[in-house]
Amino acid sequence: MTAVGLIVRRATSQDLEIVLALRIALLREYGGHPIYGRLRPDAEQRARPIFAAQLDSQNEVMFLAEEKGVAIGLIRCVESASSPLLIPDRYCYVSSVYVRPEFRRRGVLRELFARARAWCQQRGLTEMRLHNVGARPESAGAWDALGFEVVEQVRVLRLESMDTADTAAADRSAGFARPIASPPRGTPTSHA
Repeated sequence: MTAVGLIVRRATSQDLEIVLALRIALLREYGGHPIYGRLRPDAEQRARPIFAAQLDSQNEVMFLAEEKGVAIGLIRCVESASSPLLIPDRYCYVSSVYVRPEFRRRGVLRELFARARAWCQQRGLTEMRLHNVGARPESAGAWDALGFEVVEQVRVLRLESMDTADTAAADRSAGFARPIASPPRGTPTSHA
């Protein structure tokens, strides 16, 4: 089934509140994740000026998917410099990909991705990269279906203060496990 009346358009500064709502919803889906599950209580206030600057940037773009005038999905693309030692010199970093749960599996991600890919081609970019949370098979499957391959992992080691280390040691001795590794950083149908 495909989305009926789907429109994908470039987000503008007037879309800041919509972008904010979609990107925070994306993070909230990962409440149990070892990195993204640590959302600050004031995340929306902190995000507003950051997202506003991103919407005004000349080196990135956000596309919104809308159905019947309602925003149902988002993708963010950033033109990024590669290491001067590696080819290509520049690539597209894809982040903050989100489709509202009730609209998933209807072609919305595919349409967002098509616009992102066209943006890359217009800029002469020949490679797209992203991080996604590996614990979700449906997310990994979606990116696999779009042609992405896994090429690295992200690992986390939390460096704890002495007080925190004592508490963590007590938790471990009491049988409470603490996550020691995380799946690749990423937005949840990609990442924030």
